[in-house]
Amino acid sequence: MLHEPQPFLPRKGNYKGLIVYQKAECIYDLTYYFAHHFFVERKDRTIDQIIQAARSGKQNIAEGSAAASTSAETELKLMGVARASMQEVLADYHDYLRTRSLEKWTVDDPRTRQVQAFCKAHNRPEDYTKDIDKRSAEAIANIAITLIHQFDQMMGRLLDRLQKDFTEKGGIREQMTAARLSYRNDQKAHIAQLEQENTQLKARITELEALLKEKGGRA
Repeated sequence: MLHEPQPFLPRKGNYKGLIVYQKAECIYDLTYYFAHHFFVERKDRTIDQIIQAARSGKQNIAEGSAAASTSAETELKLMGVARASMQEVLADYHDYLRTRSLEKWTVDDPRTRQVQAFCKAHNRPEDYTKDIDKRSAEAIANIAITLIHQFDQMMGRLLDRLQKDFTEKGGIREQMTAARLSYRNDQKAHIAQLEQENTQLKARITELEALLKEKGGRA
């Protein structure tokens, strides 16, 4: 039986199921609140810039995931852009703390460890925005910084895996070529099998005809 060609496009696109996207969404919501509440000068261009950078981090994951089924190269590129955008947001938070003489919590600070544990276990924006008005600018900035570090580590692992998959399996064009060759080879093998069976059948018919003639001559 001739096999139908198997689909070669990977089933991707569920970006909302990616933890990196969930982290990015948390960062965006935190940043949106932060930018509109703690930049005193409303005309400060940093407000739009930091929000757009956070949005870019989130949206490029969504676009990259959606593009994954047709272009591995595009997926890699957009995921890389998402990572770079979040580094821009990180730099803005560092600048905010430094220029206002606010404390950047150290890695060994008990508050940092507490935030790290919380961020690892919580991936919903509402977990961070609930009672956010009770937190100081310093606290929110440090929470966002911790989240971005976790996001960056996860994105690094994701990019490593995507690059490995691309190296081993190639891009979509290579997969399309492999799928076509596989299908053609299956067709050739099936045709060869049919030809062999046909040859055997003809030989059997010839054999039976010869037996019939021999029996007819004896009669």
